[in-house]
Amino acid sequence: MLALSRKVNESIMIGNDVKVTILEIKGDQIKIGITAPKSIPVYREEVYIQIKEANKEAASDAVQENLKKLFQ
Repeated sequence: MLALSRKVNESIMIGNDVKVTILEIKGDQIKIGITAPKSIPVYREEVYIQIKEANKEAASDAVQENLKKLFQ
């Protein structure tokens, strides 16, 4: 993991297309802004984990349905 120090209104670049800017610092909370192309999804980690689990479950259900059809 790369750890960087930034102040309000300072940014970091990820590749050529993703810019992360520190918008506000209040106590133990930091607001960040992310500028990225629409083709790059940006999620909070907890939402990303939920999406991955839902996709895994859906894929598993689809495989089970296809196997049932094969053996009918």
